[in-house]
Amino acid sequence: MNTFLKRLLVILSIVALGLFLYSYFVENIFSPRLSPKDTVEFKLNDLKLEVFYNRPSKKGREIFGALVPYDKVWRTGANEATTFESNKDLLIKGIVLPKGKYTLWTVPKDSAWNVMFNSKQYAWGVDEEMQVMWDPNHDVMEITVPIEKLDTTVEQFTIAFDNSTDDLKLTMAWDNTKIAVPLKVIKDQN
Repeated sequence: MNTFLKRLLVILSIVALGLFLYSYFVENIFSPRLSPKDTVEFKLNDLKLEVFYNRPSKKGREIFGALVPYDKVWRTGANEATTFESNKDLLIKGIVLPKGKYTLWTVPKDSAWNVMFNSKQYAWGVDEEMQVMWDPNHDVMEITVPIEKLDTTVEQFTIAFDNSTDDLKLTMAWDNTKIAVPLKVIKDQN
């Protein structure tokens, strides 16, 4: 075998070994994630909203008040920090949220949730000790929204935009709980 083919074979072997080791020790790139990534978008006229998040599943577990404790900050999903992005200024329960990209944090409670839009971008939702990485000093706004108890069970955590009644809402649902954050676009002042 000539020298070029030997070198190529060695390089390909090293790459294959590197992928195997990365998959084994860091993240199994060959199997589906337990909490898959998802991105939801909403577009209407010149408004564009986007949420990136990870979708954990119920799997027979008790969710709110157990897996996700009441009265503690939750990363609002799994794995990477959940992000919310708007290309327009929004009015949310009387408070202005300037256009931009935010991380989204929640504090679930038995009858309402606190929802925080945070200006700091976090690579991950929790640190090595499984403590949320949220820093309240970067909160741009915090609102409280009531929960809605659902008659059906939502198996996988779901974030969506609902504009079915021309009253735009950012919804989050899991298990038998749903919240809706009202969103209004602030018209440009030209």
